[in-house]
Amino acid sequence: MQAGATEARRAAVLGSPIAHSLSPVLHRAAYEELGLTGWSYDRFEVDEAALPRFFAELGPEWAGLSLTMPLKRAVIPLLDEISETAASVEAVNTVVFTEGGRRVGDNTDIPGMVAALREHGIDKVDTAAILGAGATASSALAALARICTGEVTVYVRTGTRAAEIRQWAERLDVAVRIADWSDAEQALSASLVIATTPAGATDALARHIPERPAALFDVLYDPWPTTLAARWSAYGGAVVSGLDLLVHQAVLQVEQMTGCSPAPLAAMRAAGERSLARG
Repeated sequence: MQAGATEARRAAVLGSPIAHSLSPVLHRAAYEELGLTGWSYDRFEVDEAALPRFFAELGPEWAGLSLTMPLKRAVIPLLDEISETAASVEAVNTVVFTEGGRRVGDNTDIPGMVAALREHGIDKVDTAAILGAGATASSALAALARICTGEVTVYVRTGTRAAEIRQWAERLDVAVRIADWSDAEQALSASLVIATTPAGATDALARHIPERPAALFDVLYDPWPTTLAARWSAYGGAVVSGLDLLVHQAVLQVEQMTGCSPAPLAAMRAAGERSLARG
């Protein structure tokens, strides 16, 4: 049993909506495996307006927070420090409260993406495509800055999104080409395709998968598999799921919040799979 395992410590995930979040399942599984009997992990429905008050009411028993939309940017003014990774995309998904009372923000989505890809044998790619240009696309760009040696093509629906992606690419020093969503089927020939779109958005692309597809990273995990992921796998291509991402970023959160390393990835994944299977 870890030192301080029976000490009452709290952590939680915040966001709006939040009822669907698998984070409590993953973190609680980690605490059980690590013998952290005094630790608890909850979920709270918190929007941008309510976030400052939530922070103001936190006591010394709090170890950390996981943040989902729409709080990843809104939390930054409330923090004492953010990591270079979080600053690179102006998004914080992890807050750790230090013994000195400082609030430190980080982004585990980016290294979580890289770790999930590496687990599937994807360390370097020469071309990549991103489907969609929302908040997750910026994290995907940051991850690709670490593993893609060539151009990244981003398929967008609107000019506003295109302008934002160009800004992120310049900031992250990634060579980017912007393409219209109507040409998204061309993305499927890239060495790595990252789908960051909502459920159903890529279904029509499934019929355009090449005979020998390379790798697909679909950030969704419920429902799973997506139509695109199922067809991709049937054609023999490598598929990385949103659950892979969720588990790997949660592993990093557990390690930062608890100080216990390594976090029990296998136990956390198994807990997530059981929860999704129950529906």
